[in-house]
Amino acid sequence: MEIFSGNMKVSELADCNCRLLLVLSRLGISGSFGEKTVSELCSKAGLDTETVLLICRVYASAGYRPSAREVRRCRVEDVVRYVRQSHDFYLRNAIESIASSIERLIAPCQSAQQQVVRRFFSGYKDELLKHFAFEEEEVIPYVAGLLEGRRSQTFNIHYFEENHTNIDEKLSDLKNIVMKSLPHECDDTLRLNLLQDLYALQDDLRSHTCIEDHILVPMARMLEGARGIGGRHADALVEDDGESELSDREKEILVCVAKGMINKEIADTLSISVNTVITHRRNITHKIGIRSIPGLTVYAILNNLIDISEVE
Repeated sequence: MEIFSGNMKVSELADCNCRLLLVLSRLGISGSFGEKTVSELCSKAGLDTETVLLICRVYASAGYRPSAREVRRCRVEDVVRYVRQSHDFYLRNAIESIASSIERLIAPCQSAQQQVVRRFFSGYKDELLKHFAFEEEEVIPYVAGLLEGRRSQTFNIHYFEENHTNIDEKLSDLKNIVMKSLPHECDDTLRLNLLQDLYALQDDLRSHTCIEDHILVPMARMLEGARGIGGRHADALVEDDGESELSDREKEILVCVAKGMINKEIADTLSISVNTVITHRRNITHKIGIRSIPGLTVYAILNNLIDISEVE
């Protein structure tokens, strides 16, 4: 692993890994770097050097996991700034560029083939929008509130951890469709260029998720601890009863999940708290060994908890 420091020239940092140019750009460090060091440009941009360097380490080293000491030295505001700017980059740049590349690639395909690919990509884009909206509308305001000393009666960082969905699966599927399933009439150069963009986006999103899970979440936990906020509210203390069979309440929640309801909708429907829903869902996963929503849906159908006609 490369040793990064604030005394490095920014050009040297970029030479270590060209992906870091995108990271720096999202943080407001771009243009001609000259002979400036990382610390000098961070100071000019109003950023904490240690925070920027830690984000760079995550991007430059696959599988890198920050230590608790590194996280404690970070500035929360800069991590949030990075997260927001990354969301903007993905939606305004990466996804739009990939959409254009897909259209050029599938131009020779039959109309039905084009429709299938467009529908799949549109579904992935919608999933990404929903994922980022949850973070922008719930998580980031919550963290901002912690910084200002405010508590939330309906949200904590444990809720985010339980609902931080995997946005990698459909992207992997899209890569396989492009690589294996499109007809030979599609231009090979366009196919290769699109695949490179998809792999680059996948790598970027994995690093982004790592920063959220291993920097932002621990920082939020520290803030919760400083504000006297527990990881779970009292009404969420519904523990596994040791039985392998699902309880009636767990079956009710499983049916709601199969119908496509999110945790808040389930809580409203059953007149319980969101945290109680989360705890029951964890118990369901522990008992039946299934976590994904499609898997839970199949389980509910096969066990006659719900009719297939009720599933969206």
